[in-house]
Amino acid sequence: MDHRSKTPPRLPPGLDVRSAAVLREIVEQYVETGEPTGSRTLSRLLPQKLSPATIRNVMADLTDAGLLFAPHTSAGRLPTDRGLRLFVDGLLQFGELSDEERGAINRTLAQSGRSMQDTLAQASAMLSGLSAAAGLVLAPKGEGPVKHIEFVPLSPGRALVVLVSADGQVENRIIETPPGLPPSALQQAGNYLNAQLSGLSLPELRRRVGEDIAANRTALDELTNAVVEAGLASWGDEGRAGALILRGQSRLLEDVDQLEKLSAIQALFERLEAEETMLRLLELAEASDGVRIFIGAESGLFGAAGVSMVVAPARNAQDRIVGAIGVIGPTRINYGRIIPVVDYTARVIGRLLG
Repeated sequence: MDHRSKTPPRLPPGLDVRSAAVLREIVEQYVETGEPTGSRTLSRLLPQKLSPATIRNVMADLTDAGLLFAPHTSAGRLPTDRGLRLFVDGLLQFGELSDEERGAINRTLAQSGRSMQDTLAQASAMLSGLSAAAGLVLAPKGEGPVKHIEFVPLSPGRALVVLVSADGQVENRIIETPPGLPPSALQQAGNYLNAQLSGLSLPELRRRVGEDIAANRTALDELTNAVVEAGLASWGDEGRAGALILRGQSRLLEDVDQLEKLSAIQALFERLEAEETMLRLLELAEASDGVRIFIGAESGLFGAAGVSMVVAPARNAQDRIVGAIGVIGPTRINYGRIIPVVDYTARVIGRLLG
């Protein structure tokens, strides 16, 4: 479906109508084919009757302005990141999703017995499929109440810590236990923590327990206190960072035909796994009222890896940020198609996470 609005876009500053039309057509051809567009092709595509010679002059001016460039010795032109930014800000036309499309997204994300983690993974996969790029969903962890904590013995010196959140998510961590720990200590550690919960989040529970241990108020022996501390420490600071679910990474490799581009994409994957990247994604979402588009190095996350990111905050009914929804793909992703999809999906996920 064509998502372009019937309302003419505003003209970017510094461009006349003819230059804007040429830039827009070159970008749209780039999004569709990934190939440079020449003056003869443009003379057939543009609604205005312009000669190839006139179009070449306009293309030269746009190239001088840093909005187009000529790859290799090609007579055609491709948009620069700056040209794409100008297109997105002033020339892109897109509309609202249809009722059918919104209904399809709602049905895809309907929980119907699935865990929240599975629903978020489904959202990421759906975004990847709709955008032909990588879909990402970032949900903060550990901010909600903890429902239950249990310690399960695995082998001498090791135990499994099971944390159940109030929304039903279950997470496991393996910890090292002190030498000589009696079997009853794991049960005592779990009983103590569960008695402290009373609606506390993980960071709040960690603070309370730390104060109790420091003041010797736990009524537990030294080894059991050590198990309690190790169990809570196994989650580190993840309550602040978040859980990043990424699907469709292979789509970022489909257009890669040069070794240096492959290295850049591999570096991108590594950055996405880093906690600092997740924190930065949340910061970008918090600074956004709606969908934001980052082209090339604009986000400060990915360097100049030739990728674009479309991201939107997921807000609950109290307008609090509960995550971020987005798409990462090559700079020639279909912005007009992806922006309304990301926007609506963020609203649906915000309700689910609320």
